[in-house]
Amino acid sequence: MTVVISGSVAFDHIMVFPGHFEDHILPDKIHILNVSFLVDSLDRLRGGVAGNIAYSLGLLRQPVRVVATVGTDFDTYREKLAALGVDTSGVVVIDNELTASAFITTDRADNQITGFYPGAMGRAGDYPILDALDGASLAIVSPTAPDAMRRHVRELAESGTKYMFDPGQQIIALPPTSLREGIEDAEILIGNDYEFAMISEKTGLSRDDLFSACPVVVVTYGELGSHIYVDGERLEIPAVPPRSVVDPTGAGDGYRAGLVGAMLAGLPWEVAGRVGSLAATYVVEVKGTQSHRYTFTEFANRFDIEFPDHAGALDAFERQLDRAVQQGE
Repeated sequence: MTVVISGSVAFDHIMVFPGHFEDHILPDKIHILNVSFLVDSLDRLRGGVAGNIAYSLGLLRQPVRVVATVGTDFDTYREKLAALGVDTSGVVVIDNELTASAFITTDRADNQITGFYPGAMGRAGDYPILDALDGASLAIVSPTAPDAMRRHVRELAESGTKYMFDPGQQIIALPPTSLREGIEDAEILIGNDYEFAMISEKTGLSRDDLFSACPVVVVTYGELGSHIYVDGERLEIPAVPPRSVVDPTGAGDGYRAGLVGAMLAGLPWEVAGRVGSLAATYVVEVKGTQSHRYTFTEFANRFDIEFPDHAGALDAFERQLDRAVQQGE
């Protein structure tokens, strides 16, 4: 029941500027912009879409394997994933290169200035996903180098492996033909409402066309919940109100982990969507995309409180995971 994830693995460098950017930018000098901001905090956090999804799947005890390219600075990151049981055998270290890194400075108004260095991620398209598919029940093609996304979609389609297509932040970089190709053979298409609008504009497919393009289509709406289109029906999935909103970054990755893990356990989609909602909320309640923690029992207890109409639904999830562990032994 292994999930194989092709996607980015990165470090996020988060800096906070205690003022407002606009107070230090002269509009009439914008053509020769030269500014420096003294920040009062810096955090180096593990991130990247594949890493984030794998982390939450690890918390949910779902077997998962990551396919990505990283730099020589990946050792500590690998140890953190391995501690959760995440299989990193599909991660290739590129010599003389650093892991992809984002440098994000946020001001008091939540404006952001971001720089992204792809580093080793730029080599992701050099490596196939086929070697990592042993025992795979589902693959996820998530944002990484565009050539890697195109290659892995084709390899999955040719191998007959079911996959979730999650183009996300790379919708802009992928040509319309690649978006159509990724959608055409996907078992699940997922994105937020804005991303579906962008896909529609680039491919010429209407939103209604997209909602019926795959056996399962999932549209997320942040704090408004999500919709799952399956078997000609639209399921409306509520969000779980967070105990506190600390950092919404990575919530969508948590949602994907919960959704996929519950789906592979054989739970109905109305339950799987709710598992995704709760997994997303855990991410929002802490700083960083891989800082949340919970045991499966803690997660199940909170699920029963948040969704009393589905109380006890995760018992089947846990039994399936227990069987998988026993079979592995």
